[in-house]
Amino acid sequence: MSDLLDDTRPEAQMGRLLEIMRRLRDPQSGCPWDIEQDFASIAPHTIEEAYEVDDAIKREAWGELEGELGDLLFQVVFHAQMAGEAGHFDFQSVAGTVAQKMIDRHPHIFGDESRDKSPEQQTADWETIKAAERAAKSENRVLDGVALGLPALMRAVKLQKRAARVGFDWPEIGMVVDKIAEESAELIEARDTLTQKEVAEEYGDLLFVMANLGRHLKVDPEEALRAANDKFSRRFNAVEDALKAEGRHPQESTLEEMDALWDAAKRREKSSA
Repeated sequence: MSDLLDDTRPEAQMGRLLEIMRRLRDPQSGCPWDIEQDFASIAPHTIEEAYEVDDAIKREAWGELEGELGDLLFQVVFHAQMAGEAGHFDFQSVAGTVAQKMIDRHPHIFGDESRDKSPEQQTADWETIKAAERAAKSENRVLDGVALGLPALMRAVKLQKRAARVGFDWPEIGMVVDKIAEESAELIEARDTLTQKEVAEEYGDLLFVMANLGRHLKVDPEEALRAANDKFSRRFNAVEDALKAEGRHPQESTLEEMDALWDAAKRREKSSA
């Protein structure tokens, strides 16, 4: 056992990792925390690790990416270990399933279809293959298979794209903008006359249409909001730094003062762009 754990040869690392996971989950000698976990408790960690991979890529932190990818791989190993214990599947079948899926979805590479296709045709073929896969799993409704655990904005866009494939879509951006105005008015009315639950529902409707507008503009709502978050953080940090230079904290300032510093930070960003 120790020979496997001490084996540093590159070709031995996958087996080494699987053995480490098995040891961590051993009911008699494993780690108490790892033993008590289940699919539901580990799923949020899996999502978090995927976001940390994305963050490292966006920051071009290549020295960190290796470790973040390792953390994400460990999540896959963790789920596969629990599935093996329950008799569902194991890591080898996970790897085999995705390998076969990639072969089946790329007949122009691994089959006898021509590679001489446009990106648009390849995308259409990919969707046809995925539709057949969904049908094989008895996912026969248009919206079947859109994962519930996706971030809400991302799931909204995927739902809208599915509906658009069968013609359920606004043909013009202007109609989407009109719908935004309508939903905004309904939200204001709800704020003044309805319950908090109804206000939340109207707010959700507005966000859903905003996601649809992003799709029509070919703007990823999730990415756009992340960029807006980064911009807000950057400018607020500039406000905080300016106040710190005066020996003050934001709570010791007024909204008017902070607005002025915000506008100054905004002008500096635009002038240096």
